[in-house]
Amino acid sequence: MLSTTFPALQATTIDSINTLGEWLSHNEFDAPPAVTDGELIILAGNAVIPTIDAACELAANSGLPLLITGGIGHSTTFLYAAIAKHPRYNTIPTTGRAEAAIIKDIATQFWKIPAEKVLTEEKSTNCGENARFTYDLMQTLKITPASAIVIQDPSMQRRTVATFERAWQNDAHQPQWRSWPGFVPLLVSDETQTVFRPHQKGLWPVERYISLALGEIPRIRDDAQGYGPNGRDFITHVDIPLAVINAWEVLASDAALAQWMHERGLSI
Repeated sequence: MLSTTFPALQATTIDSINTLGEWLSHNEFDAPPAVTDGELIILAGNAVIPTIDAACELAANSGLPLLITGGIGHSTTFLYAAIAKHPRYNTIPTTGRAEAAIIKDIATQFWKIPAEKVLTEEKSTNCGENARFTYDLMQTLKITPASAIVIQDPSMQRRTVATFERAWQNDAHQPQWRSWPGFVPLLVSDETQTVFRPHQKGLWPVERYISLALGEIPRIRDDAQGYGPNGRDFITHVDIPLAVINAWEVLASDAALAQWMHERGLSI
């Protein structure tokens, strides 16, 4: 039987993963945002419970309205699984429901956020639609905040903000987007395994996190295959620091890492 733990990794591999992960997380805050840092919180549907909790805690403490975007997409089953395993949230019905509807239940039932403070967009199936359909909803409701705090799965945070910038790029009333992932993932290895520190319930399996992080750079690159203006034009141009490119290349050429990922049904 395959072990559920991920093997210990070399220091250079761990450093490269954390360099990549920190950049992708795109955290613009030294501490949790304050009520003065935005007029609206936008949470993109995802399966990372600590990120969902961070968004709900911010909305509960600040009184800011919370807009949750997410229908049923290729990753929705990961949210279903995360809810099923959670010691408190496992009473929430999931099957066949949109991500935003499930997360609204978390926000209102467990974080006691008033229902009238929570808006949902429940049709989007991917990151691009998260932004476009949120734009349409906000136009319909005439919501025009000067600034908004965007929260997403940390591995997708930077791309998500660039997607929102793209959706609003022709709008004279584009908000100032403030990026906050709720937390920045950190991997550590001892003699036997690789784990997240600090340990939190509801995180990705290590191998899924590594796969997601590695998959982001080809998407963010502004070339013919990427999502930027020179490619599929889903996001605004993003400058990728050389240190991040170097970290990605170290990981992409790591034969031992590739073998361990392959054994778990994933690729790099």
